[in-house]
Amino acid sequence: MSDHEYKRHNKTLLLYHLVFPVKYRRGVITKRMGNSLKEICFEISERFEINFIEIGYEEDHVHFLVQSVPSMNVSEITRVLKSITARELFEKHLEIKSKLWGGNFWTSGYYANTVGQYANEEVIKKYVESQGEKKKYTQVFKGQPTLF
Repeated sequence: MSDHEYKRHNKTLLLYHLVFPVKYRRGVITKRMGNSLKEICFEISERFEINFIEIGYEEDHVHFLVQSVPSMNVSEITRVLKSITARELFEKHLEIKSKLWGGNFWTSGYYANTVGQYANEEVIKKYVESQGEKKKYTQVFKGQPTLF
């Protein structure tokens, strides 16, 4: 389970599920390349405030479960991950260039979704709707910190 990030004036737990397809949906990711990708991500986590919870891949796309801080939005996280991983993979695996021409490893698009640890959309919606009412929804968050 992920830990909260503590900064001077805030406490956050921001988790994102990101999916990056390979350019042209080519099946170029091998087990050896997947291991390189994980090593590269470890180096990224040391340089940036991006924590990799899980990394999974198939031949033509990669899934990341990452945790970051509010000062980095999803677009910035994506830009950092795509640019550094592509550059490093091209350098470490020269065979990629014959399958992916034009110098692009990833497609220009991506999939992003937030991941909730304490509640889903419906629970939060009810909580927000109930603001100002007498009744409390503390049973929904039983045993979990409620910082809203």
